[in-house]
Amino acid sequence: MKANQDAAQARALFDEQWEFWMRENPTWASELGDRRYNREWSDLSSAGFERRARHDEDMLARAKAIDRTRLDPLDQVNLDLFRRKVGEDVEERRFPSQLLALDMRYGIQTANETAETLRLDTVQDYDDWISRLRAFAPYMDQTIALLDEGVHRGWVQPKIIMQRLPDQIAHQVVEDPTKSPFWDKFEHLPEAIEPADQARIRSDAKTAIGDVVVPAYRRFQSFFNGTYLPACRDSVGASSLPGGKEFYAFRVRQMTTTTLTPEEIHAIGEREVARIRAEMERVKKEAGFEGTLPEFFTFLRTDPRFFAKDADDLLRTYRDVAKRIDPEMVRLFGRLPRMPYGVKPIPMESAPDTTTAYYSGPAADGSRAGTYWVNLYKPEARPTWEMMALSLHEAVPGHHLQIALAQELGELPMFRRHGGYTAYVEGWGLYSESLGDELGLYDNPHSKFGQLTYEMWRAVRLVVDTGMHALGWSRQQAIDYFKTNAAKTELDIVNEIDRYIGWPGQALAYKIGELKIKELRARAVGTLHDRFDVKAFHDVVLGSGAVPLDVLERNVDQWIASQQASTAASAGQ
Repeated sequence: MKANQDAAQARALFDEQWEFWMRENPTWASELGDRRYNREWSDLSSAGFERRARHDEDMLARAKAIDRTRLDPLDQVNLDLFRRKVGEDVEERRFPSQLLALDMRYGIQTANETAETLRLDTVQDYDDWISRLRAFAPYMDQTIALLDEGVHRGWVQPKIIMQRLPDQIAHQVVEDPTKSPFWDKFEHLPEAIEPADQARIRSDAKTAIGDVVVPAYRRFQSFFNGTYLPACRDSVGASSLPGGKEFYAFRVRQMTTTTLTPEEIHAIGEREVARIRAEMERVKKEAGFEGTLPEFFTFLRTDPRFFAKDADDLLRTYRDVAKRIDPEMVRLFGRLPRMPYGVKPIPMESAPDTTTAYYSGPAADGSRAGTYWVNLYKPEARPTWEMMALSLHEAVPGHHLQIALAQELGELPMFRRHGGYTAYVEGWGLYSESLGDELGLYDNPHSKFGQLTYEMWRAVRLVVDTGMHALGWSRQQAIDYFKTNAAKTELDIVNEIDRYIGWPGQALAYKIGELKIKELRARAVGTLHDRFDVKAFHDVVLGSGAVPLDVLERNVDQWIASQQASTAASAGQ
């Protein structure tokens, strides 16, 4: 009876925390299809941060009080991961990272993109979005207060990446509300909405944008250009922040789910760069190119045959590549998600300062498919030889397959179905790029070189991220190292390096996660030999949702042991 009580207590705790996360993160709730908080923004006040801190400390204490030995194996794992997640949130509050409230890719300067993940079908949906716009002023003022506190405490972003923001902010400061990026979703309303309601919605939207949103951005523009940007630091490494060395060490642990030090990760990166460079030399010869590797990089970056003629052609090519991949999935996977995905262009307001592509997951209620977002800015700088590797990572079998499948694991609590560990999520994405060989999708040396370029890109990250944030490297050193070892275009390289500056440690997750998945696959093949089933292996890796790498290793080892036991039992019959 006590065991049942402990299990019920644990599950109630998971549900309570999920409800708290939804209330405290209303835009995330909206993204997942939970419409209850569609009129709200997050509370970024000091009282809000203190409330969340007290709540998490209480939840952690309550989670630790549950006797895990009385739980079944699944709930034991759930409780372990819950304690780990909440404990990490508590630990992170040792550092005032909330004061770094924006970067060159994400922040209040691009708040209009919130609408990209909203379900806007009914009059109520639009009224909720307009109500959220009417509530924008306090959200802006709280953001300004956070950044101002950061100025006074020395917790500010590097100036080199913040110099990108004045142009982003200027897009939001318009005289005509219909020229605002927020107007886009009101331009074409669903035909099912009556004409009178459409007219009223557009009128209300113009008023909200003109009277609330744009004035808020004018205040922000004045503060950012006059106060924040001049106060930003000249250094790029997180270690230059107060307590920054400890902060970066925490970020490394958080993002990799390992105990590796920055120095150890730097060395792993250097070894991987050398290994991949040798493979690049081999593929260069296969392509029939007689020059040096740097000359081959230049050829790939500049030859017109590798570039679309315009943005529309680039989008068509991305969609064609995605459709080449889709029918091949059954060759390597026993289970595929029910939810589809689409390929859409990244909004042009943010495209110049963001990466080549990214993915956003489906709504939890099934109302919105997954989206593979592709960057159409400067198509002359976006080579087609990289598209296959990129699509394998961001769409299938990468992020869409993994995230959509995780959402369908109904036996897991919500925090596991919709949460994540970057080392697992991005490690799976990078591992997925390598599956293009098995699927026959790298059908020429240039696309294969694209895959190696992308793998090199992630290996380079281990070196430059730790270099800048822990070992004193300059931004230019990082750019030069990247250019020396990868064929990506300079636009992409500079955007990537600035991303690593703004997100300390995040870029380490990809290669560390991929190396672990490949290590586990090699272990399974070496143990099971001809009994190894790649579909079963992938189903095991994906079957528990996103987990820390040590939990993934335990899951795979248990599966290997069960396969050995099955073989032994069959032999004994």
